[in-house]
Amino acid sequence: MTQQARFPSPYDLAPPPGAEGWKDLYPYYLTFKDKLRSEEDAKFWFCDAQHWPSPFKPFDAITVEFAVKCLGQYNTRHYLVPPANGVEYRIHNGYCYMSPVAVAPELIADRVPQFLERAGHYFQNWHSLLENWDKKVRANIADMETIHFEALPDAVPIEWIKGGVGLDNTYALTENYDRLIQLLYKTWQYHFEFLNLGYAAYLDFFGFMKSLFPSIPDQAIAKMVQGVEVDLFRPDDELKKLARLAVELGVDAALATGTVDEALAAVGQVTGGDVWLKAWKDAQDPWFNFTSGNGFYSDDKYWIEHLDLPLGYIRDYIVRVKRGETIERPTAKIAAERDRITAEYAELLDDDARAAFEGKLGLARTVFPYVENHNFYIEHWSMSVFWRKMRELGQILQQAGFWHDANDIFYLTRQEIRDVIFDYGNGWAVGAKAAGPDYWPDEIERRAAIMKALATRPPQPALNEPPAVITEPFTIMLWGITTDRINAWLGGDDREGHITGMAASPGLVEGRARVIRSASQLDEIEEGEILVAPVTAPSWAPVFGRIRAIVTDVGGMMSHAAIVCREYGLPAVTGTGTASSRIQNGQMLRVDGTTGEVTVLS
Repeated sequence: MTQQARFPSPYDLAPPPGAEGWKDLYPYYLTFKDKLRSEEDAKFWFCDAQHWPSPFKPFDAITVEFAVKCLGQYNTRHYLVPPANGVEYRIHNGYCYMSPVAVAPELIADRVPQFLERAGHYFQNWHSLLENWDKKVRANIADMETIHFEALPDAVPIEWIKGGVGLDNTYALTENYDRLIQLLYKTWQYHFEFLNLGYAAYLDFFGFMKSLFPSIPDQAIAKMVQGVEVDLFRPDDELKKLARLAVELGVDAALATGTVDEALAAVGQVTGGDVWLKAWKDAQDPWFNFTSGNGFYSDDKYWIEHLDLPLGYIRDYIVRVKRGETIERPTAKIAAERDRITAEYAELLDDDARAAFEGKLGLARTVFPYVENHNFYIEHWSMSVFWRKMRELGQILQQAGFWHDANDIFYLTRQEIRDVIFDYGNGWAVGAKAAGPDYWPDEIERRAAIMKALATRPPQPALNEPPAVITEPFTIMLWGITTDRINAWLGGDDREGHITGMAASPGLVEGRARVIRSASQLDEIEEGEILVAPVTAPSWAPVFGRIRAIVTDVGGMMSHAAIVCREYGLPAVTGTGTASSRIQNGQMLRVDGTTGEVTVLS
């Protein structure tokens, strides 16, 4: 690393032109503060573009607030993870920056027995506790579904008067909004109940294997826990089943063209169409509560609301089925590789070491599936319902004149929305005009312009002086931030045509690059290309059949994208830092997912 090399301070990093005043869009506790400069400049902050790759609309910041707060509390207050507390987070120029909080060395020893008791209870009762988790999450989603927002009527219903209710309609409006926010908060509490333990068990096994075999490749360890069957893959599997069913029933031609409504109407007119339409309808609940984004943004498109997305994937699968291709995941091949490599390393151990090996591997395999499985229930299904309910409220306030579009509600913070609800009810109550319709349209236009300006500049990968060596395992394995990555960001690896990253999923392939920056561009991908992106989402799996490999700017060995690529048998290099800006569409690439090297061939 270059001597004294460092990233810019957030205090020296000006916003792009047109984005002045961006700090006013977020709560005071989410931005860097001048009075805290000496304290905050002493910390290393990295941009979490893996989870939040775009600038936040004001309301959307709720996802980072609830997620990272809950992540921290499970480390710090629930399980007392010996070396790790939570992660501090700030928004700067619209992007999320994080700084892990270590436990003071003198406190670690006292936390060990507490962690073993607390985490040990979960490990020993994993299946029953996880079954209870499933019930809690489904009940929470059902509670969100019961929430409805209604416009204020001309008068309180006469039934309420005669029944002595003693309340007006604004009470329910405010109560339902507050309840929806609390249910989202509960969602993220549940998200982290098991997640950190899933990573912890894997990291324990990882450290054990490194102690026995210092030169063992990280991928060899990862392969020993691969071959998981989780509900995150079910939406894609449902599309594949629908594609095969369409070909078997002979309704594929009817599905081939037209809008969703036109295609479904055409299917209904042919023999066997009713069978296919029932299967299509049955698959939607819950599996179409799935986004081509990651669920963290209000403008993520969910299949259930944009049926053209799953239909487009089905059409693509139908073409491949008719060509005789295998469209299912190579589960048997992946499981065989898992068993082969596990047996090879087990054979090298004596009886005592093998017993420890089998115990730690068994625990890792038991708990690791949650790392992916929760993703469907939280980021996809729960967030699908949440965003839908918020747009319902946005539409009511749009009709009341507060803004021009239902989605304009997301330009407000969650505290401001509560004020708007009161303003709306206040005008209704006194029989006068509310203030909001004369204030919010212009203010939203100003904020939208700031958001547009923020999006013109990619984030700095990190802020302030990095540590000499990155050793924190979660930072390395989840975010892919290593000493080598930081060196590359600072210009330490500028070899022409050569890019390195995390060896995330094995395989060596060549193909033309397709640079994608958002899910809306997925339809641009052509057969046999190599997908290059700042970050991918696990939900991009329906296009994996078209591509040969994936290269991303961010993400570690245990990022969602890396795990999904391994389960689909797709070579991947993650955490390159700069691939999406250094590689151009159409360039020929060689991607080695086994070594983490990407070579531009032409």
